[in-house]
Amino acid sequence: MNKFIAALLLALGLLPVLAACGGSTAPTPQIETKVTSFPPVSVVLDWFPWSNHAGLFIAKDRGYFAAEGLDVDIHPPADPATILQTVATGRDDFGINYQTGVLIARQEGVPVVSIAALVQHPLNSVMTLKGSGITEPKDLAGKTVGWPGIPDNEPLLDTMLKSQGKSLSDVELVNVGFDLVPALIGKKVDAIVGAYWVHESISAINQGFPVNIMRMEQHGVPDFYELVLVTNEEKIKENPELVQRFVRAASRGYQDAIADPQGAVELLKRVRPEVDLAIESPGVDMLAPLWNSDQGVFGWQDEARWVEFAAWMQENGLLNPGSDVSSAFDNSFVAAGQ
Repeated sequence: MNKFIAALLLALGLLPVLAACGGSTAPTPQIETKVTSFPPVSVVLDWFPWSNHAGLFIAKDRGYFAAEGLDVDIHPPADPATILQTVATGRDDFGINYQTGVLIARQEGVPVVSIAALVQHPLNSVMTLKGSGITEPKDLAGKTVGWPGIPDNEPLLDTMLKSQGKSLSDVELVNVGFDLVPALIGKKVDAIVGAYWVHESISAINQGFPVNIMRMEQHGVPDFYELVLVTNEEKIKENPELVQRFVRAASRGYQDAIADPQGAVELLKRVRPEVDLAIESPGVDMLAPLWNSDQGVFGWQDEARWVEFAAWMQENGLLNPGSDVSSAFDNSFVAAGQ
């Protein structure tokens, strides 16, 4: 996947320089532009471009980043597993990742911070075929569940099962990698976990297989932030103005996307032709309500939700007891942009 770093310039102000002219002619003002350079900036996505990234591409295409003095490179990751590392080391200035990932990374000494919530609620879900009769977690007992092999999916599924008197030991997990939908519609498994209900469900429907969706936060899992925008601690400390300008412009892009979801994915398709509108057009209508907080603020993160989800991670062995979550997120840039 191609990656490039674009130069980033900020015009801070205009200084009039008066040139004296002979006779009675009034002095002619000359304009000198004072320019401050920022380090090169890049944004690494969580995956290939899809509707959740529309706000960023809107901010770039409509000049919102440029209005803040920014020329932003947005690119997919060379390896999704290294996103937090490239942001932590400064190879990428901003990135998109998961709330779980941020908390685990910080525990391991990786200095990344969430500066805005991109998706306010879980997208990860359990799906079954419509005619299967499996509509609740308890119905999974004795069934096979395909999963992508990502460790946090096990306790997520276990929590859903326990909410209805079952547990992970009541199902058979089958590692199908990221071929979740093919495994489900091919009836290699009875259900899948790790599938986004705004994306994989549409892929299945488009192939003639409507699905049942079990959302995690409706079955015992704390209401976590699926995707967050991250930077590193040094960037926040050494260049907060750059972070503020980026968040402000990105927020404008997402507000546009919220106001016109279909227009947002049409723009995304124009600038990234590989985007599949057959999935993203219906998907964005499902996703757009999740971009704003319940208070109508894009990017806002609630401390109580971070604490609750961290406690759940600790209970399930994903996070060490006593881990500090207060420094894992920073609302100041979202707040200042209001």
